[in-house]
Amino acid sequence: MIYHVQARFRADTAAEFLTKLTDGTISAQRPDGAELVASMERAIVNAEGETEWSELCYCEPPLAHERATVLDLHFDDIRTEPIEAYARYEGQAFMEYLEELVSKE
Repeated sequence: MIYHVQARFRADTAAEFLTKLTDGTISAQRPDGAELVASMERAIVNAEGETEWSELCYCEPPLAHERATVLDLHFDDIRTEPIEAYARYEGQAFMEYLEELVSKE
């Protein structure tokens, strides 16, 4: 099932998260690493400062494995809603946002 995900990013983890997303750490995670990286590449930061993305997941509850291994380390207030297909949302690209945060450190 595909989910619309909304969450608040923990900015103090930006450098660690960007490194894990780009050095192969997360993409090597099985079974969901590649999808998690692709989801973060689709993600945006909306006008309210929340991160939004769409993600394929077969866990019950939704994103259980992703949350246990990655998401709960970097996001708060994670909410999911089933949707029919991958979606794009309006806002700043999340990866760009991460890079900006890291460059300010």
